[in-house]
Amino acid sequence: MDKIIIEGGTPLTGEVTLSGSKNAALPILSACLLTGGWHTLHNIPALRDIWTIKKILSNLGVVFEEDGQALRVNSDDVNSHVAPYQLVKTMRASILVLGPLLSRLGKAKISLPGGCAIGARPIDFHLKGLSAMGVDISLEHGYVVARADKLRGAAIFFDIPSVTGTENLMMAAVKAEGKTTLNNAAKEPEVVDLANMLNRMGAQIEGAGTDTITITGVNELHPVTHTIIADRIEAGTFLVGAAITKGNVRIKGCRVDDLEAIVEKLVDSGIKIEKQGQDLIAQGNDSIKSVDIKTMPFPGFPTDMQAQFMALMSIADGWSMIRETIFENRFMHVSELRRMGADIEINAGQALVRGKSNLSGAQV
Repeated sequence: MDKIIIEGGTPLTGEVTLSGSKNAALPILSACLLTGGWHTLHNIPALRDIWTIKKILSNLGVVFEEDGQALRVNSDDVNSHVAPYQLVKTMRASILVLGPLLSRLGKAKISLPGGCAIGARPIDFHLKGLSAMGVDISLEHGYVVARADKLRGAAIFFDIPSVTGTENLMMAAVKAEGKTTLNNAAKEPEVVDLANMLNRMGAQIEGAGTDTITITGVNELHPVTHTIIADRIEAGTFLVGAAITKGNVRIKGCRVDDLEAIVEKLVDSGIKIEKQGQDLIAQGNDSIKSVDIKTMPFPGFPTDMQAQFMALMSIADGWSMIRETIFENRFMHVSELRRMGADIEINAGQALVRGKSNLSGAQV
């Protein structure tokens, strides 16, 4: 797609059903490497990152079959331990195959990941934890080369909660010898979804969704059928869309508890949000109040909603302060919002936004 042309000024109305969570689907697809047999996955979103991880897995020997709305995944014949640069460079989450490959084959060679330029996103958390589990790791010509005769359980502490780090080590630990404890682990719903699938495969994982996760290694896993959770970031984006356009939108199939931080800030800004079972109904307001936000790990306000909320605050009444604490370079959208007339100042990891009555269309 070369361009998207948007004609503004029209309230969003109607209803929409959420897609499956990309950030849950990526580790769950990677987890299919852990055992042979046919997995059946429902609610896989149709996104470029999903295509990329499927391509990486295919290169490793994984087979995919479309079955109506489901995706069937078979890892009987994993015949490679190398994830090449040409694919890994496009997506940082490609590192998620490292733990499963070590568990399945005892070796992995993964290109240092690329992907979106929103900060360093170091993989040190992954490598430090794997080293504690007995993995010999070296960096050779832009690749992480890892080997382990036998993975051993270990007590691992994250200096900062890392979602992909927690997921990678959890997958590496499910068939490791003994018990692994992940301290200061990420608590995101996507981590819990992965743990739920792994447990249904035969793993023994306790504490997912808290900051301490305990994994007791097992000898065997088996394939399962699993449904990916709804995408909370997509839900939040539709909520903000209704608020910005003063629309009325029903968002179907939400995991309401996962959206508390987003909903709270939108309600503070004057947006009416009604809960009806697993649906949320958002009614925009003629006047939007300025609200400060600070991005935090779950259950705090998600960094993936920061840009959308900044767009909303750019047409709010008064000043708002937006602090980004997760990634150091996640204000790249500011220059584009300024082209549309937004009044935003950046200083030391925070944005000061002075709301205006409206923005104007621009090429961005």
